[in-house]
This record gives sequence, structure tokens and C-alpha cells, in this order.
Amino acid sequence: MITAVKAGAYTVRGLSLGGVYTALHVPELDVAFDCGVALRSAAGVGTLCLSHAHADHIGALNTLLGIRGLQGVKAPLRVVMPAEILETLLAALRAMTELQRWPLDIQPVPVEPGDVVPLKGDFWVRAVKTFHPVPSLAYQVVRRVQKLKPELAGMPGAEIAARRKAGTAAELFEASEHAELAYVTDTLVQVFDHAPALLASKVLVMETTFLDDRKSLEASRAGCHIHLDEVLARAGDFVTPNLVLMHVSQLYQPAEVAPILDARMPAELRARTQALVPAEQWPL
Repeated sequence: MITAVKAGAYTVRGLSLGGVYTALHVPELDVAFDCGVALRSAAGVGTLCLSHAHADHIGALNTLLGIRGLQGVKAPLRVVMPAEILETLLAALRAMTELQRWPLDIQPVPVEPGDVVPLKGDFWVRAVKTFHPVPSLAYQVVRRVQKLKPELAGMPGAEIAARRKAGTAAELFEASEHAELAYVTDTLVQVFDHAPALLASKVLVMETTFLDDRKSLEASRAGCHIHLDEVLARAGDFVTPNLVLMHVSQLYQPAEVAPILDARMPAELRARTQALVPAEQWPL
């Protein structure tokens, strides 16, 4: 039972239940985030970004690669991951290849915080340090565009074309970045202190594992997860026009989530917030 929400120009679809499975797909960007369950409809995706190696975020990678084989996808899946998990992940894939006698090949892209990896077109993804007991990353997708330098505004198109032809166009343009979508999961809320640019993404997809006093703030922090209390304490910082909350704990039934958010969140922030939860019940 895949859940989907429309957030600005992007569709965020998949499944996310804290501690059980998280796997999301943004088709407009041809990118997926985490693989705690294999999304058959996303098996042909161009890039998979892994936040960390806990089973509920990585445990179905073998299955996803197998589905790609069944679907006839020839190119190895490009997998962006924390550099620290590279060798262990490759060893696990080699073992599974031997067990099932079918190649489970990937194109590994190990990254450190701050590294930037190209996606399709003008889009790039940047790795951001998060705070969890194992090596972990958030990801921010940015769009890089070239624009005419302000001091050259009004330059005739013919001259710009001539300079392009002469190979000197680089002198005319400067690059700018637009923060499109951020994926932030399994971390302490302090990630936003260290990387406040995440908050201004056009779409911010983030874990909010615990929503009320069924789990104390102290217990949430002990597990390195974000509590709704912490979001509320920083409500003014969340300037994103589209906030998507996910990784909700199984302490909550899906039907409880919206009423809790309605009751607890400031109206202005609530109007910009969606929860990635199914309409009726968690999938079995």
C-alpha cells in the first residue's frame, strides 16, 4: 500500500514506518531514498540515496536489485551512500550474489558530508551530516542554473551568442543553486543547527518519529530520533513551503496522525505540512 503526497512540484511516494521500513521515491527527480522495502514501481530508478545501514532503511536492497533483473534493467543501480559502509555493503551483496546465483551489481558512490553528486539535467544531490549511532547522512537535491552576471544585464543576445561561439561564455555567467528537496531521517534535531539550509528547501521530507507523550523527549533523543515537541519548539525555523513528515512510530495508528498534528501544530505551519502515512492502517 504505497502512500503518495504531492508537495509543490514533486511527488513523494513510498512507505515509511519508524523502525520497520522506509523507502521513498521522487519520480520527477528519478531518485529514491532508502530501501527498507522494495518498491517494485520504483525499481528502474536512476539513483538510490541511502541514509544509513540500519535494516529498516537498507534491508530490501537485495530484493530491489532482483526486481531490476526481472524487469530487464541492464544498468547497475547507482547507489549513493555514507563512505563508511561501502566495503561492508559490497561484501554483503557479494554474499547474496553467491547465495542466489544471480548478480546483484551496483554502481557505488561513497560520499562524505559536503560531497555533491550529479543527478539528471541541472539537478545535483549534496550529502549532509546527520546524528545517529551509525554513519548516516541527509541529502539535499539542488538545481544549478547559469544566469547572466548582473553587471552584464541588457547585453544584446547577438553578443552573447557570439561569445558562446568564441568559447568565452563562461565570463558572462555565474552559477546559482536552488534548494529543491531535502531528505532528513534518523537523526537528532541538531542537524538543522549544523545545516540550516535544509530548512529552506522547497520540499523538506523529514522524520518525526514521535508525536506526543507516548514517547518522552528524552527517550526520543536517546534513540537519536526527532520528536514533534522539537519541531514545535523550532516552528519559526521551518520556512519550507512544503513540509512532509514521515518515519512515524508504530505507536500511532495512521488515523491518529492528522488529528495530533491539527491539535498541536501552529495553524500556519500545519497548513504547509503533510504526513506520509496511509489512509487506514499500516501495511502488514
